[in-house]
Amino acid sequence: MIKLKNISKYYPAGFGKTYLLRNINLEIKEGEFLSIMGPSGSGKSTLLHILGLPEEASEGEYLLMDTPVQKLNEKKRTELRRNAIGFVFQAYHLIDELTVYENIETPLLYKGLSGSERKSKVADILDRFNIVGKKDLFPSQLSGGQQQLVGVARAIVTEPKVIFADEPTGNLHSEQAEYIMKLFKELNQKDGVTIVQVTHSEKNAEYGNKILRLKDGWLD
Repeated sequence: MIKLKNISKYYPAGFGKTYLLRNINLEIKEGEFLSIMGPSGSGKSTLLHILGLPEEASEGEYLLMDTPVQKLNEKKRTELRRNAIGFVFQAYHLIDELTVYENIETPLLYKGLSGSERKSKVADILDRFNIVGKKDLFPSQLSGGQQQLVGVARAIVTEPKVIFADEPTGNLHSEQAEYIMKLFKELNQKDGVTIVQVTHSEKNAEYGNKILRLKDGWLD
């Protein structure tokens, strides 16, 4: 499903280059749950952002569902991101001015779904996540755990092939974190969603069926 061949990421620095990632070779099969670990500054988030398409690699080849990503123009990259990818962030990234319902509905608007289709999909997700009673609240009225639950709901409402999660429980206390991780496990095992998470937590990493470790931009 995902193949990285000799992926590197660098920035110009004086007459040289500062590398964030070096020669990453990686294959992620459909239905896997991969955890990426490493100390701060090891390149974890950079790798996840290249996989999720907000960033581009400086060198190498990235194939997502057999599509060579680096050959796509911005419009095609955006289409691929909207149709195949869900993203979950540590800082939730909900839109403060929108209700829970509207936050979950937003990616469906980008996909151009009709009003009735959007209503049906959002209703299903609200019911599945047991947050129907929160649908008219704004993010500021929710706890951190509830906000992250809405973030996960928004990521999966479009039925993505893969979810990329960047420290998804980093701002949550242990009980909330465990709930979110069990939810990811369920999405992976029952729905067959491929999940790639970046985490500092060994406990969270073990929810995956494979752990990769990064150090100074290299895969161990």
